[in-house]
Amino acid sequence: MDRVILHSDINNCFASIELLYRPELRGRPVAVCGEAEERHGIVLSKDELAKKAGVKTGEAIWQARQKCPELMIVEPHFDRYIKYSRIIRDIYSCYTDMCEPFGIDESWLDITNCYAWRDGAAAARDINRRVREETGLTVSVGLSWNKVLAKLGSDYKKPDAVTVIDREHFRDMVWPLPASDLLMVGRSTSVRLARMGISTIGDIARTDADIMGAAFGKGGYMLHAFANGMDTSPVRRADDVPEAKSMGNSTTTARDITSDREARLVLMTLCESVGARLREAGFLCRTVEVSVRRADDLDWRSHRMRLRYPTDLTDELLSAALSLYLECRAPGEVFRSAGVRATELIRSDAPEQMDMFCNYVNRDKLRRIDRAVDSIRGKYGFDSVRRGAALADMQLGALNARDDHAVHPVGFAG
Repeated sequence: MDRVILHSDINNCFASIELLYRPELRGRPVAVCGEAEERHGIVLSKDELAKKAGVKTGEAIWQARQKCPELMIVEPHFDRYIKYSRIIRDIYSCYTDMCEPFGIDESWLDITNCYAWRDGAAAARDINRRVREETGLTVSVGLSWNKVLAKLGSDYKKPDAVTVIDREHFRDMVWPLPASDLLMVGRSTSVRLARMGISTIGDIARTDADIMGAAFGKGGYMLHAFANGMDTSPVRRADDVPEAKSMGNSTTTARDITSDREARLVLMTLCESVGARLREAGFLCRTVEVSVRRADDLDWRSHRMRLRYPTDLTDELLSAALSLYLECRAPGEVFRSAGVRATELIRSDAPEQMDMFCNYVNRDKLRRIDRAVDSIRGKYGFDSVRRGAALADMQLGALNARDDHAVHPVGFAG
């Protein structure tokens, strides 16, 4: 018997919640945007009127206003979004305990064994009704036999809709859709698929799996399976948090990064954040990845490095990050954003193969220093302890990458 999987998506989440607090803006195009003065001035969410005018999530405010001069800009209030997200997840819990969040505004629900709701479409319609009546928000709900197709269903018709994708109509509904609509197909993957002559989900499905594998590795086989309606990944319970596979932070800097000295300051604060999070969670990382975003065309590039020894030490993370940054940048390039990510995580108490060439005494001293700094900052605040290098540039050195930049864990288990 097929599973009964729902995917529920709060329509225009941030913008819709802001309109609950500012009803006078209804009937006008609205976008929730970051602070332009802090160079985080991009569109985080938009309402239906702004969407119809061509405003897109992720574009700069000036770009959005070129498309929609009458656009109303609203600042974000993340406490409100978390509050309503919890309220709506409480509604979901009335249907099943198998409810897996996917970001702040989306959730999968497995109601296969929910005897009170043997009809999945009826459950989807009831969820849609309850959210509207109890919160004033709307959700689009997709129903199918796996997570991938359920999500396609919630995206299929918006806003405030219920869409069923069953086996009988699967190919007719899904295969004509753009390849970019498929879960795990981002912008760069879409470009690579287009170069292969693949433009729709059906094109992916009809391409030989080995060809997809040769082009994209393991991810290519996964995309081929998804396009053919094959996905067996389970819906996790809300309190069944998967173990972290990576930890990272990124930031758009107060001004463009024009020199290696400035890059070092930014990477230092990012590595401090990543290192502190690793130590707090009890992890070491084997691989470090650095990403930078060019100021001229906003294009991202990234490099990664496997470390000789697993680490949670800020100095070792910074040394790797600086080497990777030098590999990323070309002479004269100017960057707007940077990010550091620690991957291939292992438990810090895992058995370790000793190495006669490793200075364990020095590493232990560095770890004690890092933990002392973590403890002081945890008690007295980030600014209670500062690295001397940060004082050389109070604008770039003042960045508190950990507290000032929320990390929203979003992932998918194929």
